[in-house]
Amino acid sequence: MTKRVHNAREVAEIVAIQALSFVAGEPERLGAFLAESGIGPETLRSAASDPQFLVSVLDFVLRDDQTVKAFADASGLHPTNIAAARQALGENWERDVP
Repeated sequence: MTKRVHNAREVAEIVAIQALSFVAGEPERLGAFLAESGIGPETLRSAASDPQFLVSVLDFVLRDDQTVKAFADASGLHPTNIAAARQALGENWERDVP
């Protein structure tokens, strides 16, 4: 039996994780995201557990109309659902600098 998700934040995190998978699926897109976010590929997995990091993933996807459309097509979501997920997650993520 599949667990139903009713919490908007949980749904938003699932959408963001799907977006991260989408971004990671294309080396050029992933490289641009890593450069922009300031993290390395070795820390991507651990960063993905931070809900605020997921905001940066959705920001990256939403910034470009072609990327939003491609992700919407790949995920079966409407672009407004992607934007709603971004809004549900709240504030921007900033990388901790040691």
